[in-house]
Amino acid sequence: MISKLTKTILPVLLLMTITQISFAQSGKENPITTAVPFLRLAADARTGGMGDVGVATNPDANSMFYNGSKTAFNDATYGIGINYTPWLSELDVKNLYQISLSSFYKLNDKEAISFGVRNFSMGTFTTTDNLGQELGTFKPHDIAVEAGYSRKLSTKMGVGISLRYIGSKLADNSANSNYKSGNTVAADISTFYMNKGWNFGAAITNLGGKINYGGGDSYIPANLALGAAYNKKFNEENKISFALDVNKLMVPTPPDPTDAAKVAAYENKGVVSSWFSSFGDAPGGFSEEIKEFQLGLGTEYTYKDQFSLRAGYFTENKLKGNRNYLTVGAGVQYKVAGLNFSYLVPTGNNTNTNALKNTIRLSLLFDFNNATSSK
Repeated sequence: MISKLTKTILPVLLLMTITQISFAQSGKENPITTAVPFLRLAADARTGGMGDVGVATNPDANSMFYNGSKTAFNDATYGIGINYTPWLSELDVKNLYQISLSSFYKLNDKEAISFGVRNFSMGTFTTTDNLGQELGTFKPHDIAVEAGYSRKLSTKMGVGISLRYIGSKLADNSANSNYKSGNTVAADISTFYMNKGWNFGAAITNLGGKINYGGGDSYIPANLALGAAYNKKFNEENKISFALDVNKLMVPTPPDPTDAAKVAAYENKGVVSSWFSSFGDAPGGFSEEIKEFQLGLGTEYTYKDQFSLRAGYFTENKLKGNRNYLTVGAGVQYKVAGLNFSYLVPTGNNTNTNALKNTIRLSLLFDFNNATSSK
């Protein structure tokens, strides 16, 4: 039985691997690839408009996706975020998008709980038999359902933990009897510190087991993120912030594919040991290891806590995925409701392979108890 993949699954998988594969065949490119790469996407338009920085920015309803410990620092008692990102909008493929829902509730001034769902839909395709007769349609998708708890240790510092169920269904069992849906669980741990206009954050996310689709096991995108932000309030009407994030995947670097022993060791490495070895296993040594760090820069200007303008830049080494792009965004806040949008502009020499090219992301935020979502 044959699936019509060329119009749907193949474009998605090629570009959805966080668009981190350089398609050159020189042998020098060595990106780290994982299953369920949607977990590394910026879920909301505010973050998407600021170069994908979210570890140390001021908290809002979507904080749990980047640094759950920020949630306890929200001014509002509870809030909800609804986010929508079209995917590969330039292709004639339906149902390609990511949608997410986030929420939080402050139990008291020191503690908060959060809940979120992320769903990545990879389109709709038709399965056929060997004679070309249609058997039906199928919609592959990934999903993450997560819950978190955060607590202030003081007025300036907090910690958080989140648990996440991850489900991934990439093909129809009727088309491949050996295939099965992938499932695993993961956890995040994070911390947040704010003092005199400065914010600092750290988060280790997606610490969990591998995913198996019926063949070998695949790593999920465990990640270390460090962030800093500076907030300047000029007066009651004008505020500006600058933020920086540094990310490093805690996933083994693929070895030389011609070395069977190293390939076997890579595939069979234990999950916990892989997190630690990922900081020193690049075949090219320290110089290659440094190339695996990604950098995001962002800024946000807010007027009267009602109107926001944002911009950012994200960069990745050309041998490790070559994602480079500028982002812009804006937001408006009216009472308890806020609307944000962002737009991505690819830069460098891979502008035609960015899956978010010419895409507008949208987010709705609702903060209750007379607080705003953009600070």
